[in-house]
Amino acid sequence: MRRETRKVLEVLGIQQINSSKEGLGCENHNMGFSSNINNKKKKEDGVQFLNSNSNMNQNHKDQKHENHYQELKRDEEEITTILTLPTILTLGRVAAVPLLVSTFYMNGYWATTATTSIFIVAAITDWLDGYIARKMRLGTAFGAFLDPVADKLMVAATLVLLCTGTLEVAVFGEVPWLLPVPSVAIIGREITMSAVREWAASQNSKVGKAVAVNSLGKWKTASQMTALTILLAARDRSLAGPGILVMLGVSLLYISAGLALWSLFVYVKNIWRTLVK
Repeated sequence: MRRETRKVLEVLGIQQINSSKEGLGCENHNMGFSSNINNKKKKEDGVQFLNSNSNMNQNHKDQKHENHYQELKRDEEEITTILTLPTILTLGRVAAVPLLVSTFYMNGYWATTATTSIFIVAAITDWLDGYIARKMRLGTAFGAFLDPVADKLMVAATLVLLCTGTLEVAVFGEVPWLLPVPSVAIIGREITMSAVREWAASQNSKVGKAVAVNSLGKWKTASQMTALTILLAARDRSLAGPGILVMLGVSLLYISAGLALWSLFVYVKNIWRTLVK
C-alpha cells in the first residue's frame, strides 16, 4: 500500500514539474513576443522622431529663405520709395552746384551762358519737383528734407560767387558793398530759419504749423531767383545794356532780402503767439 501511494505521489510530482516548465515556457514566449513588439514600436517612434525633426528643419529653412526674401523686397521698396522722380530732380540740383562754380570762373565765350543756364534749370526744377510731388503724390520725408537743402546750396553758392566780383551800376559806379549786404541778409535768414524749423520739429504740431511755408516766403523765393538769374546774365558783355540789367538785378535782390527778413519776423511772431497760448 505504501509503495502504491509513493508511486502516485511521484507521478503527481512529475506532472507538476512538467506543467510548471510548460508555464515558464509560455511566459518566456510571451515575454519575447512582448519585447519584439516594444522594439518594433521603439523603431517606429524613432523613425517618426527623425521624420518630424527633418520636417522641422525643412520648415525652418523655408522660413529663413522667406524672411530673407521679404527683407530684400522691403529694401527694394524703400529704395524705390526714396528715389522718386521729385527726389531725383532735387539730387540733380545738388549735383549742379559744382558745375555752376566751375563754369563761373571759366573764360570762354560760352561760360556765362552756361552758368546762367545751369541756374535757370535749377530754378525750374525747384518748382517742378514740388509740383510733381503734390500732383502724383510722390512726396517723401527724404525729399522734404533734401529740397530746402538743395535750394540753400544753390542760392548761397551763387551769392558768394557774385560777391567775389565788383559790380558796376550806371548810377553809383563801382560799389563794393552793394551785393554783400543783401547776400549776408539772405544767407543769415536761411541759416536762422533752418535752426528755427529744426527746433519747431522737436516741439508739438502747433509750433510746426507756425513755421509752415507761406505766400510771403514764395514771393521771396521768386524775386530771389529772378534777381540772381539777371545778375548772372549781366556778366555777358555782349548783351545790350548790361548796366540796366545789373541795376534791375540788384534792386530785385534787395527786395528779396527785405522779404526774407520780413518773413523771418512773421515766422517768429507766429511761434511766439503759439507758445503764449
